[in-house]
Amino acid sequence: MTDFLPLQINSLTAIIGSGIVACLGSLVGAPLLIRFLRRFGIVRRSEGDRTLALESRKDKASTPIMGGILVIATVAFLTYLWNWDRRYTWVPIGVMLLSAALGAVDDLLNIFGKERRQRSMSQTITLIRVHKNWLVRAWFAITIPWTMFKRVTTIFGSKQRTGVLVHEKLLLQFAAGAISAWWIYWKLGETWRDIYVPFHGFYSIDGLIIPLIIVIVMFTANAVNISDGMDGLAGGMLIPTFGALAFLSWISGYDGLATLNAVTAGALITYTYFNVKPARFQMGDVGSLGLGGLLAINALATNSMAILPFIAFMFYAEAATVIVQSIGRHVFGRRVFRMAPLHHHLELRGWSEEKTIMRMWVVHLAFVMIGVWLGLH
Repeated sequence: MTDFLPLQINSLTAIIGSGIVACLGSLVGAPLLIRFLRRFGIVRRSEGDRTLALESRKDKASTPIMGGILVIATVAFLTYLWNWDRRYTWVPIGVMLLSAALGAVDDLLNIFGKERRQRSMSQTITLIRVHKNWLVRAWFAITIPWTMFKRVTTIFGSKQRTGVLVHEKLLLQFAAGAISAWWIYWKLGETWRDIYVPFHGFYSIDGLIIPLIIVIVMFTANAVNISDGMDGLAGGMLIPTFGALAFLSWISGYDGLATLNAVTAGALITYTYFNVKPARFQMGDVGSLGLGGLLAINALATNSMAILPFIAFMFYAEAATVIVQSIGRHVFGRRVFRMAPLHHHLELRGWSEEKTIMRMWVVHLAFVMIGVWLGLH
């Protein structure tokens, strides 16, 4: 016992130290990234961004976006430098980079891309009837299910048409979820096919865990993306979330995953310092999708699936308001919230941006603490 304790303290010291290095390293890179983004015009545009119509948000136009590159690059580089482990860190970094690449393409297309149009179902049916080429008519008929899928997914997206379309995002996020499921189910071993439920122990669901993992990765990535709508909001909530995962990973003996989470939290501290109002840069989809994917897979890899709704509480609450709003508008023909997600609803109710952010931070931190408590039982 006396030999074991120093080893545990040494490992915890190294994990915390990795987070400090990430914080200091990204602190050096932040000003360089801000200058780079401004120089190449990678800034927020008012065209197609309905949130900038709010009086309190008009000054956010021309703010550099894709600031999440700071966290993504720091985490990837430091992990490769001293925590490159085939069993525990390869796939989480791969999922993070895949999701971040999707976000980067979306960010750049939103700034520099041209409007992309989609055919409606009525247009497709008309083309099936009147097109002169029978092969084209046959193709349109065969691909009707695909057209229906594209049209249905638009109810969960914005009206902006210059970025990656909703159905394209979902397909690539499905791929990220499938990679995560493959890694956890076939590579980590049979024990990862069980779900740990606090106070009750492990329950095996075997193959059912595969679709569950895919859904969780997709939903969590989008939830973080949705929450990135106010200066400092997403970053300030991600810090305690990844900090909690680092602690739970260390308690469970997964030092590699603990280090990965600590590095992420450390880099997020620097990012949030530059992102609080008035933000010098914003996260962008490159950061929110990448970090959302990393959050999901790291929680799954530490068998924290049951407590993920707690440590990611406010992200899930934000995503839930978007779903409820979409159902309300398209099924019942009325809005449930003044504007979704939740932070915009609160803003339209008269809350200042600072009040909204700080209260959401506090509520989120409370649920993270509950999640950690549950994770220890």
